[in-house]
Amino acid sequence: MIDWDDIRYFLSVARASSVRAAAARLGVNHATVLRRVAQLEQRLGVQLFEKLPSGYRLTAAAEEVLEFAEQMEASSRQLETRVFGRDQSARGLLRLTLPPFLATHLFMPDLSDFARLHPEIEIEIRSTGEVANLTNREADVAIRFVVDRKTLPLNVHGLMGPELASGIYLSHDLLAAWRAGTHGPIRPIVINDHGIPDWARAGEIRTTEVPFRAPDAETQIAAVRQGAGLTRLPCFVGDSDPQLTRAPGTRPQLNGVLWLLTYGETRKTKRVRLFMAFASHRFAGYAQLLAGLSVSSD
Repeated sequence: MIDWDDIRYFLSVARASSVRAAAARLGVNHATVLRRVAQLEQRLGVQLFEKLPSGYRLTAAAEEVLEFAEQMEASSRQLETRVFGRDQSARGLLRLTLPPFLATHLFMPDLSDFARLHPEIEIEIRSTGEVANLTNREADVAIRFVVDRKTLPLNVHGLMGPELASGIYLSHDLLAAWRAGTHGPIRPIVINDHGIPDWARAGEIRTTEVPFRAPDAETQIAAVRQGAGLTRLPCFVGDSDPQLTRAPGTRPQLNGVLWLLTYGETRKTKRVRLFMAFASHRFAGYAQLLAGLSVSSD
């Protein structure tokens, strides 16, 4: 009988074309991956991969195996989500994924409240900007800002929340220096290398063509607080920071809508239903802040 675990190892190598990449995804060493693939080859009596300088390539026999392996994977997921969906206890693991900005600058007090309300629900947070694969059960609930509703997968279930806006911000000290005419060059603070963004040319303050590049969002915020320049931030971040203010002559721009997303039978579990209702209510209370309407524009 074929071991399902061997199939998982085979699928991971087939998709990554690399034993080391498959091992990293599975959380094992590469020797374990090679051993499990060899075990499957022995059971099937065929060679599954050719080792090339560019990576591991499927053999003709493996192409046929791949089709059935993917069917086995799909059946396994369907069984797992159906069993998971029957769990109606307010206990167990609840895996959440949400953008880092949202977790650290807005929603963490609410997550703490939910944990206190439901002490038997284990909460695991994946604070990431990447879209977790809900269909693979990498997360039970994903909180995401969506620009176009049509981009949401048809098999994902969601609750639409408030709109999200961003604004242009600088420190109070830098604004005072600009108004007094005592400032030096004001740079746009960016976290990518795509050139000078259009927002840097908006409003009354003129930035230089020499950007200040930050590697991540938290460094970006630290830089703008210290007067390194001005930058674009979600309004729920910029408007809540006592050291920052909106740049004169700018207004918030809507960037998308917040969605609470889950998948398949997962949405029927009590802990997921409890969290979806709780989060939807809390986010509704943040609607003005998220949309940049909690303060007036200069």
